[in-house]
Amino acid sequence: MKITVCELNNEPDAFARNWDKLTAHVHIEKSDLVLLPEMTFYPWFAWKKEFDRSVWEEAVSAHEEWEDRLYELAPATVLGTRPVDQDMKRLNQAFTWESGSGIQAAHSKYYLPNEDGFWESSWYDRGDMDFIPVKANQAMVGFAVCTEIWFFEHSRAYGKMGVHIVACPRATPKSTLDKWLVAGRAAAVVSGAFCISSNRINLSGKGADLGGQGWIVGPDGDVLGETTQKKPFVTVDVDLKKAEQAKKTYPRYILD
Repeated sequence: MKITVCELNNEPDAFARNWDKLTAHVHIEKSDLVLLPEMTFYPWFAWKKEFDRSVWEEAVSAHEEWEDRLYELAPATVLGTRPVDQDMKRLNQAFTWESGSGIQAAHSKYYLPNEDGFWESSWYDRGDMDFIPVKANQAMVGFAVCTEIWFFEHSRAYGKMGVHIVACPRATPKSTLDKWLVAGRAAAVVSGAFCISSNRINLSGKGADLGGQGWIVGPDGDVLGETTQKKPFVTVDVDLKKAEQAKKTYPRYILD
């Protein structure tokens, strides 16, 4: 399976240019799976502490409009998250998209930070603690949305459920990139799965501190590819059978 990760600009005009280049990259590489950053279709609004209903509604609307363009990445399967209003809650909802079935809702983010630049629990509600794998193209995928990757019990549980990929769409700062890669490598090791992540980047210096660096990590924690500002899209051809084989080796085979 050819997997593409990316870093996409937080600013709308720059994002639109990134998108055109991403679609070209995906078609040249013949990608099977593309992971987008966390709620990527609208500037990161949770850097402001106070909830603003009009901003939330703009973000929901922007995602709905951009989701109509996901077909531009076809025939690749697309993973990401989006802001939604559901069951009287505001949620950060993970999704899969395929050309035949469109958007399918998956896990909604449960672990929500609330600190400078990332006032998430002020903006939306916790989802249910339903860390359930979903089918995406040839792979079984478990979502760990940004902060959720630090709760390694879920990555281990995903491994027990046979996932091939732990997907981590992010919005994280430049100052902590090394720490987040450590989390991705650890999640891969405890799950015996490939761990993939895409992040936003904010080059303007205004608003949110978002640092880019997407990555693809193998089931034993080996870094197979990383994005940079000069190379914002990376595609790696992975063998999903390696994730199946990894489940039988240390430390995955050890009983809880």
